[in-house]
Amino acid sequence: MKHYINEKEPVLTLHNVVKRFGGVTAADHVSFELYGGEVFGLIGPNGSGKTTLINLITGIYSADEGNIMLGGKKVTKLSTHTRSKLGIIRSFQHPRLLGRCDIETNILVGVDLAVRRRLPQARDYQERMNILLETAGLSGVNLKDSTERLSYGQQKMLEIVRAMLSYPKVLLLDEPAAGLNRSEMNYIRALISMATNEGIAVLLIEHAMDLVMEVCNRITVLNFGKQITTGLPSEVQENTAVIEAYLGGGGQLAANQ
Repeated sequence: MKHYINEKEPVLTLHNVVKRFGGVTAADHVSFELYGGEVFGLIGPNGSGKTTLINLITGIYSADEGNIMLGGKKVTKLSTHTRSKLGIIRSFQHPRLLGRCDIETNILVGVDLAVRRRLPQARDYQERMNILLETAGLSGVNLKDSTERLSYGQQKMLEIVRAMLSYPKVLLLDEPAAGLNRSEMNYIRALISMATNEGIAVLLIEHAMDLVMEVCNRITVLNFGKQITTGLPSEVQENTAVIEAYLGGGGQLAANQ
């Protein structure tokens, strides 16, 4: 796996990003940098502001303060559509697929985005699609079947395959392991590894601490919209403020919580 420390410039930068909903501050001056080939974990208790940040990065929400940069380009005010064309791609906690279309049509949405981004490699997508389907444990599915014939876990894998076929610069994964069994989680690990080996910057929101501690290079912890700490997984596990936020104090944040 590539490591972010080999990269000179961040792919994604958040600088003092703020988002308020009425009297609630869901993101309170959050700042971090994400590098190509890095897996950056974003964790915290429910309601801590994790998904709000993904929605800010993708443009679903507009930031009240601060800036979001993709490479050297400020994207803070750009539309969701424009950001996706620039290479900011996400998956959702609950898969959002084209329900009335077959599996192949859903996959080709990712290819179409790559074509619209004028990426030359998008023309020869078949081999990459086959590799991704195998990596995701989907090589045996009939592409002409409806997505409704896939299990919940398979639908989540399909969404990530579709995202990676667009050749993202930044891949945002919102709880990809939620609702999956251990075997399916291995496919998530394999897809993340494939992404980082290709130099894709991965932002991972996840409650499965064993997965987070295993695959992440760095982790930021949020609580009530505030950034408690950012550091290596070993540092975050032993941080007293993190333990307090998760467990109410005492002990170490266990990887299997």
